[in-house]
Amino acid sequence: MILVLGDSLSAEYGLRRGTGWVELLRQRLEKKGFGHQVVNASISGETTAGGRNRIGALLAAHRPAIVIVELGGNDALRGLDLTASADNLRQITAKARRGRAQVLLLGMQVPPNYGRAYSERFARIFTDVARSERAARLPFFLERVAERNDLFQADRIHPTEAAQPLLLDNVWPALEPLLRGAP
Repeated sequence: MILVLGDSLSAEYGLRRGTGWVELLRQRLEKKGFGHQVVNASISGETTAGGRNRIGALLAAHRPAIVIVELGGNDALRGLDLTASADNLRQITAKARRGRAQVLLLGMQVPPNYGRAYSERFARIFTDVARSERAARLPFFLERVAERNDLFQADRIHPTEAAQPLLLDNVWPALEPLLRGAP
């Protein structure tokens, strides 16, 4: 079982149901012969604090072998305290690992208008948490998408349906080694 704990980027915000990267992941797993089910527990607007509050019940209900954490973007967009965001991600990861799940953190970046120091500090959260909690990490979930305006909805925050295969292709190389080690 794979649990995806994310925000609107994983919850198919503005997309036709069944066209987001998480559904594409389910299809790829099936096509490649992996027997993993996928539970998408993503909620639009979710913050790391919300994920921290929900992770215990989700782990108990689903007992995942792998947890993909795609959270943090809303924390940055709202200007939330980055120390608290890092602590929330650390707690989510630690709880998942105590539940015997492998964890993949999907790193995010904020636009340059937040200032170089803030942007660098935000990106470093994912590296630091992955290292301290022995989790896998994808450096930037929106790689190959972020610089292309044509792959975003009008809000310039949420990727289009055309971007979803690229998002899955970003996740796959970091996820596949975990799949080979998970029951």
